[in-house]
Order: sequence, then C-alpha cells, then structure tokens
Amino acid sequence: MAVAVGEYEARMEQQEKEIKSLIAEIENLKNPVILDYSLGLGEMLEENTKLNYRLNVLKRSLQEEEGKIGSSMININQRLQNIFSVAIKLAYPHFENPPLAVTPSQHAKFGDYQCNSAMAMSQQLKAKGEKVNPVEIAKQIINNIPKNDVIEKVEIAGPGFVNVHLNKEFISKLLTDLLVNGVRPPPVGPKKKVVVDFSSPNIAKEMHVGHLRSTIIGDSMCRLFEFVGYDVLRLNHVGDWGTQFGMLIAHLQDKFPDYLVVSPPIGDLQAFYKESKKRFDEEEDFKKRAYVCVVQLQSHNQEIIKAWNLICDVSRKEFQKIYDCLDIKLIERGESYYQDMMVDVVKMFEEKGLVQLDEGRKIVFPPGCSLPLTIEKSDGGYTYDTSDLAALRQRIFDEKADMIIYVVDSGQSVHFQTFFAAAQMIGWYDPKKIRVEHTGFGVVLGEDKKKFKTRSGETVRLIDLLDEGLKRSMEKLLAKERDKVLTSDELKAAQEAVAYGCIKYADLSHNRTNDYIFSFDKMLDDRGNTAAYLLYAFTRIRSITRLANIDDATLRKAATETTILLSHEKEWKLGKCILRFPEIINKILDDLYLHTLCDYLFELATTFTEFYDNCYCVEKDRQTGEVVKVNMWRMLLCDATASVMAESFAILGIKPVEKM
Repeated sequence: MAVAVGEYEARMEQQEKEIKSLIAEIENLKNPVILDYSLGLGEMLEENTKLNYRLNVLKRSLQEEEGKIGSSMININQRLQNIFSVAIKLAYPHFENPPLAVTPSQHAKFGDYQCNSAMAMSQQLKAKGEKVNPVEIAKQIINNIPKNDVIEKVEIAGPGFVNVHLNKEFISKLLTDLLVNGVRPPPVGPKKKVVVDFSSPNIAKEMHVGHLRSTIIGDSMCRLFEFVGYDVLRLNHVGDWGTQFGMLIAHLQDKFPDYLVVSPPIGDLQAFYKESKKRFDEEEDFKKRAYVCVVQLQSHNQEIIKAWNLICDVSRKEFQKIYDCLDIKLIERGESYYQDMMVDVVKMFEEKGLVQLDEGRKIVFPPGCSLPLTIEKSDGGYTYDTSDLAALRQRIFDEKADMIIYVVDSGQSVHFQTFFAAAQMIGWYDPKKIRVEHTGFGVVLGEDKKKFKTRSGETVRLIDLLDEGLKRSMEKLLAKERDKVLTSDELKAAQEAVAYGCIKYADLSHNRTNDYIFSFDKMLDDRGNTAAYLLYAFTRIRSITRLANIDDATLRKAATETTILLSHEKEWKLGKCILRFPEIINKILDDLYLHTLCDYLFELATTFTEFYDNCYCVEKDRQTGEVVKVNMWRMLLCDATASVMAESFAILGIKPVEKM
C-alpha cells in the first residue's frame, strides 16, 4: 500500500526525535551504555534498546523483590546477588555472563557478606588482552549499586573484595516479619509435581540397616519439597514380583495347604524365605513347581494371586512397624504395578529401531553408556531394566512429574545413568525441562569401619536397631535423672524423640555420598553436632519463656509492637544467622544435600548459646530469684530461633519436645 509523502515525512521526523532523545538519555547515564559512532545510527539504536531493556527488566525484578516481605521469607544472599547483578551490568554492559559471587563473610571485620566478582572479571578481561585492576572494577561496581533497603554500606578490601554491611533496620524488619507471619519458604517459582522413589524394601525379606538411609533421606527430601509447596508423591517401589515368588508360593502350598480358607500363621517371614530358598536350591522337583507358580502368577491365576497377596501382606505389616516408629508416610507401588506397561515399553523401543538381539535377549544400547539394558530375556520375561523404564515412563506421562528423584544407594549409579539415557534416547523427556535424578548415598559402617553387621556376621535388622536406640535413649535420660522432673508421658516422648531423632540426624548430618559410621555412643552424645545436643538446646530455648512467665499470646502481641534491637554484636550475629534459613533451603533444593541444613541448625544453636551467655533475656533479683525485668526484644530473638529450629527439625523428620 502506498504511503502519502506528508505522512512518511512526519513518521521519519518522529523517529528521528526518538533517536535523539534516546542518545541524550544514554549520554546522561553515569556510564554510557554504548556510543560507538563507527556503527550506523540504526545499529546503535538497536544495541542501546536491547541493553536498556535488559537493565530495566533487572531493575523491575529488583523492585518486585523489595515488595515481597510477608508473602515469603527473603533470601538475603539472593537479594544481594540481584543488586550486584544490576550493578555489574550497569558498570560493564558488554561483559558477557559476568561472574557473580556473593557469599556470607567468615569474619565480622569483613562485614556481613562479600561480593568477590571483581577478581574473576579482571582475570577474564586479562584473558581477552585487557588489563584492568580488580580494585578499579570493584569501584565501578560500587558506583553502580542501585538504590535498595538491604545494604548499609560497602567498602573495598584487599585485591578487590567488596565487603557488604547490611542495614540493621532491614534485618530487624525481616525478623519481625518472621515472628508475625511464621517461618515460610523462600520464593521458589511455579509449583512443581515431584515424585520421590525411596525406601523400597523387598517383599518376604525384613528391612535391614541397608534400607535405613534410603528411608530417612527420602522422607526428609519429601518434607523439604512439601515445605516449599510442591505437590509430592512419595513412592515405595517395593520388590513384589519375580522368580522368588514362585518358590515362596510353592513352599506356602506345602506348609499351609489350607491357606485359601485359613490365613497362614507366618510369624517369621525371613525364616520362611530361607526355608523356601533352601528347598529351591536343593530339591529339583520343588524348583520345577516353583517355576510353574511363577508362570501362574504372571498369568494371574486367582489361587496363586491370593497366595502372593498373603505373603505381601505379612511383609507390609512388618514394614509398617518401622514406618510408624520413624513417622514415614509412603504410597506402595511395587514392581507388579508396572507389569502390564512393560509390553508397551518393549514395543516402543522396537518400533524406534533401538533394539538389538543378543542370544535371544532384547537389549538396548543407550548413547554414552558402557553397558546395555536387557528389556526382555530370552524366555520372554522382563527384568529390572524393563520395570524401571516402565515406572519412569508412567511418572513422566501419567503423573506429569516435573521432578523425579530416586533415593537409592550409589552402587546403583551406573544402572540409573543407563536407563535415564535410554529414556532420553527414545524421547520421553528433556533433562532441561524435567529433572530426573539419582540421589545416591554411601553405606552404613560399623565402628570397625566395615559394613555394619551383627557379631555373628548377619545383616542388622532395622527393627532391632530401633529397639536398641530406645533402650540406649532411656538409659541416657535416667542417667541425667530426667525421670525425677518429667511425667511418665513426657519421659516416653523424650525417649522416642532422642532415639529416633539421633538415628535420623546421624544419617542426615553426613554428606549422603559418603559412607558413615553408625555409633550409638556418638549419636547420643549431647555435645557437638548431634540430635541430642540440638534437642536439648531447643528445650532450653523454650524453657526461657516459661522462666519469664510469658505465654504465646503475649509473645505474639510483642512481635507486632516491639522493635528488635540489634545493637549488641551477639544480637546482630544471631539475627543474621536466623535469616540465613531461606538461603539454606534454596541451596538444598538445588543440590539435594541435606547435611547443609544440619550444619546450619548446629550453627544456629551454637550462635544462640553465644547470644544467651552474653545478653540477658530475663533479669532476676539475686537475693529473691524473682524476675525483675524481661528484655522483650531478646525474648523475641529466642522465639525466632526456636521457630526456625522447629521448622528445620520438621524437614529432617525429627520431633522435638518442649521438656527433656
């Protein structure tokens, strides 16, 4: 369509005005974004428009973050990263992917946080042939820090460290927010559907210490995901299918021939399993019958299915005793759940031309993997490879999971790498869009640093381990004469809190990829980084409000009316430590290492002890012992500490008690 000359000239004139206005705006910036006159005006305009757009987006996101107090807890480290990200982009807009390093300071003399980007930026510029002193870079960054309510002051130290001193009023405001609105997660983005596969014992076998780590770690991960508001599916992928059920059913038929009408009194399923295995290995006729039972099970013969259900139910009851002790909630979906899906899995791989034949077996070689997957045996049966592929596909397409986490020992890492690679090869998921991860863990060792076993060399039964924990816990409490100050119900609650809490914490406080030594003596020691110490510390904090005769209603009212003073160095240190909780949560969501929360919890407890030893919360008359003064802002710091500790305990699956 033709455009009238007058209209065209008017449009050009307007565009020229906009260009001149934009150039003037750019020239007025502290650091001109781009004024390269070797470029054409159009290119210059396009480049500046892109840069300004990026900076405006950053500033806008920063302003949005500033207004989020109340809806969630602020991750101070993340807030500082946002501030320094804007500063670096303003100072060096053409620096591609500038390094961003903001960490808590290790020493108070260096401020509260440090931005260490200047040195890394200097190195990168040097590699490109530009020599820029990191101190000069640090100065440019400081000069471009946008207006914010987080930072009190910054200073350059050493070769270019930027020391950050936080605004006390900002920290006080965040502490008040925590006390009024409770301990909440940091912003974590859109709600996710998460499937966690953990615990996973085998039917007809007792749970042993080898299942302990998967159960404890998996439960804690689920609690973390639930805390941040994700939709979590807790799956117990039990071994409830396969050849071993043939021998168990055949043995059941022989030992309890009336099992169809009278429930068989199988008291010790482990012994029952051993008996059937012995017959399977030694009696040829029995072995043949066992294989017939397997075929009948796979073809869903009703009598055989009833026998299978009876065996599974006996196991479930035993498993549930463990789960009840440890307060574990799971949905059982054993290998049997995925049986009908396996036919489709094999068919899909065949249709894509990804299957090779190897002496009658159907195998798949995923790219980058040293070993193949066997998706169908030469006799037409399926394998763990097939069931794991079927389970993964169901979780992706039926559950529509955004994250699928497998909490299984590190010895299975090659298997997981292989079937994850196969699932990607066939196009089931893109790892950039769906997080599928094996969170492996090391083995439990005895105090001799060998695999944890009984004196007779057998695997330690988990129920025996928990019973021993209860016994040792009570001995510890009686040695401290807690029975003289606690009611019988309080003593029992303390016994269970210490016993199960210590077992869980000993596991979770170690880097999960490492082996760890199981020692009741160390677990129950109330000194050092143990659950016993932390539980005692928690009850001590809670007792302070009882000592001051302050009830919850008074504390809640004080939280809205009292300014939390942070003038003493120990008050300041504690206040900052309390508010690192959201930072810790964000970190664990990223790497799934729960020992980070344990380290933080121990740091919080020891920081509180420093505070309490140096700052009077409750002042008493030395002669009468009567309370003469309550420093309410310090009582609120006590309450904030206890609240964060309680939430941390909840994520770790530990139940604290008010009295111990």
